[in-house]
Amino acid sequence: MAEARTDIPPGGWQVTATTIECGMISEYVTIMVYSDWSCKCTWWGKYKKAAAEEPRQRFPKQIKAKIALCQGPDCKYVVGYRDKLINEETAANK
Repeated sequence: MAEARTDIPPGGWQVTATTIECGMISEYVTIMVYSDWSCKCTWWGKYKKAAAEEPRQRFPKQIKAKIALCQGPDCKYVVGYRDKLINEETAANK
């Protein structure tokens, strides 16, 4: 999970999510951003993080290939969506 941002005020909500097509793995993924500005991709948690925690875990061949392509919690799509929300939130509070 990408680090929380403590240098800015928290969001005015608990969690928000969106589904996008990830260009890295060519699948639809859900990105979640929490009010402390920490964020994560559900695909990363379900597959890449799980594979790292339990290397002997078995995945279908198509998923194994995509695990190597996944950029993890600091993916440009995840951080980009979080930054978009930060910009929207700060613009609304001005």
